[in-house]
Amino acid sequence: MSKKAIRTILLVEDNCGDARLLREMFRDSDHEPVTLQCVGTLAIAEEVLASGAFDLIVLDLGLPDAQGLDVVRRIHLAAPCVPLVVLTGLDDEHVAAQALQEGAQDYLIKGEIETRGLLRAMRYAVERKSLEETAQGLVREIAHSAEHDSLTGLPNRVLLNDRIGVAIAFANRHDRKSAVLFLDLDGFKHVNDSLGHPTGDKLLQSIAARLLECVRSCDTVSRQGGDEFVVLLSEVERAEDAAIIAGRMLKMIREAHAIDGHDLHVSTSIGVSIYPDDGLDAPSLLKSADTAMYQAKEMGRDNFQFFAPAMNARAVERQSVEEGLRRALERNEFALHYQPKINLKTGAIIGVEALLRWMHPVRGIVAPAQFIPVAEDCGLIRPIGEWVLHKACAQAQAWRDSDLAFGTMAVNVSAVQFTDEFFMQRLLAILAETRLDPKLLELELTESVLMKRVETTAVMLQSLREKGVQIAIDDFGTGYSSLSYLQKFPVDVLKIDRSFVQKIGGLNDEGILVTAVIDMARALKVRVIAEGVETLEQLEFLAGLKCDEAQGFYFSTPVPPAVFAELLKPGAERMPRMAHAA
Repeated sequence: MSKKAIRTILLVEDNCGDARLLREMFRDSDHEPVTLQCVGTLAIAEEVLASGAFDLIVLDLGLPDAQGLDVVRRIHLAAPCVPLVVLTGLDDEHVAAQALQEGAQDYLIKGEIETRGLLRAMRYAVERKSLEETAQGLVREIAHSAEHDSLTGLPNRVLLNDRIGVAIAFANRHDRKSAVLFLDLDGFKHVNDSLGHPTGDKLLQSIAARLLECVRSCDTVSRQGGDEFVVLLSEVERAEDAAIIAGRMLKMIREAHAIDGHDLHVSTSIGVSIYPDDGLDAPSLLKSADTAMYQAKEMGRDNFQFFAPAMNARAVERQSVEEGLRRALERNEFALHYQPKINLKTGAIIGVEALLRWMHPVRGIVAPAQFIPVAEDCGLIRPIGEWVLHKACAQAQAWRDSDLAFGTMAVNVSAVQFTDEFFMQRLLAILAETRLDPKLLELELTESVLMKRVETTAVMLQSLREKGVQIAIDDFGTGYSSLSYLQKFPVDVLKIDRSFVQKIGGLNDEGILVTAVIDMARALKVRVIAEGVETLEQLEFLAGLKCDEAQGFYFSTPVPPAVFAELLKPGAERMPRMAHAA
């Protein structure tokens, strides 16, 4: 620790003899020159300290206008950061010791002062003051760290809870409302995965700064950890006020963030709870806002939702599904059913799609739509998806070993699964372990999966194509439906979404779209499969357009592997009432 030089001293002493003695001590010492200003009353000392800066104060405890500890308190109030040495008589040593507890750094007894002792006391006083300030700074830093996020400097969960409590008390006194906004970023994980955590941290700091621009000084923006933020609007007259702020936040966060040479784009989903309607304390308000945030996610992200009591039932249900999913793999509760794909010219089975089913011990068969979104949100889709790939490939090879021709095995791959950096490695390991020829595997990806990281996806698809794996675009027509990306990616199959097929009936919009997709695919030399064929009318319409393939309940529901094996055996019925579609 560097020693601070003492160049200016304020002496507060009404005894001229004592003051002269101290001056002579400084003059006779080898201490570097100091400027010594002497005043005789506490009032004058307070005026001098208000207008000037000093390195040290030497203070007599007996002054004409103040005595004892009161002198120390007033001087400390006037100059709390300046080291203080007090002067006292022989009979006042006990008072001098108390002065140390009031903020003085040392004391000297009149009549026992000598030059070396005076200089040593001054030096020690300055050093002690410096140590005290350092310790106080550390205490303040620790206290700040305990209540603030280290990355953004925003209040953390602890301080937020305290401020919600204060806001609730204010709202009760003044008959007002408070609002809690729970924010979870959309697409932030992609930034971390693709550009690294340092860039992700800078993005979080940018978002924190923008959130602060959206609120008043009396409001609180808090980071809860990860990519979650909570905003407390301490006083709102109506719920609509919170909606205005939430809309402003959506817009601010959506705008590009210029970080490390990249224009980064993320959005956020916001849940809003209102005091006292949605909770009477901090935990309940946060829970309600969190529940509403998940509803915003389910509504397509990049929006805000107010809490509604019905959301609690959905939240409980979601939690129940998540807990069940975590045990489902261990308890072997998953099964694959298989649905055939039919060649519309020959009526033969030319492919099969593996469809996941959850055989819940209490709920019975749970449809994928009820648990796949939950599995994606909580990260369980990776192990589940890997299990599906392995099971489907093993089943396909088992049929080959039994000389049952099934065409290609189609497996759905989620966005979370496909964008995993180890996806290709795991897929190749599964193919090797199950001995399945890659040419017999068809991966079904949605348009949204392909458009997440266009360049990386194009490289990945090309690698899969080189291995022999086929690529199908699932639910075509519900996403981007862009001719440009079809030309960019190596795609083998387009699957027309069932929502269009089921509305086929003459020259309506759906019929026109299906016709356009088939014509476009034919021009690009890409096969077309129509999903969800359930009626003869739909079948005849598709056959008339020379659609390549179809699947749906008209031909077969998804069935267990043993049942599907019977469909593959020679002589089995291929497609009911095919003659009507000729």
